[in-house]
Amino acid sequence: MGRINPYTLQMQITRMFQQGQSLFAITKVQDWLKERQHNPADYDIIFHQKPAPPGSQEVMVVEIELKRKDGQPVDPWLQEQANLHA
Repeated sequence: MGRINPYTLQMQITRMFQQGQSLFAITKVQDWLKERQHNPADYDIIFHQKPAPPGSQEVMVVEIELKRKDGQPVDPWLQEQANLHA
């Protein structure tokens, strides 16, 4: 069983971008996909930096877009979980 992390994937990726560690963000998402029994090689991972929602303590957030390389639609639940807010 995977370890429980109190921070959402989106929070972790946003923090990586803020700390100048965006180079490791793709690996983080690939590991996250593996934990959910998905093959990371099946996905293109795209990051979108956007202003944080009003009331947030952050200035910007990084939205994670998953695209299947075979053209099939991404499971909506998986995409939602990738960008889940705390």
